[in-house]
Amino acid sequence: MNRKDFQRLAETRLVDAQALLKSRRYDGAYYLAGYAVECALKACIAKRTKRYDFPDLDFVKEIYVHKLEKLLKHTGVSDAVLQEFRKNPTLDTMWGVVKDWSEESRYEAHGSKKARAMLTAVGDPQGVLACIRRYW
Repeated sequence: MNRKDFQRLAETRLVDAQALLKSRRYDGAYYLAGYAVECALKACIAKRTKRYDFPDLDFVKEIYVHKLEKLLKHTGVSDAVLQEFRKNPTLDTMWGVVKDWSEESRYEAHGSKKARAMLTAVGDPQGVLACIRRYW
């Protein structure tokens, strides 16, 4: 997968999450919204990759994860993104909702309130995904 694939997948998963939320499929909506952020962060990481470089094994092990805070550290723009979060209390609160997402959430029940909070945090025009888009 390349950067464009991850960008496309991030946008698609957000739309999927919104459709699931509308259909009251809260667990899937929560999971896919978080997955959209994971894909967006991986698009940022892919942007840093040089075409013919052979990646360092330790780096590869660090980025083949589903932990959003860990992925953010490897984007090359984490300082700028975190500074945006700190400057904007609403965005910082949204990141607080999103950062605890994990791939394990696919096995958990989340309910309407938690799913709506996640979708707002991720999909709001001033939310987490919009912030990450500026760097991918």
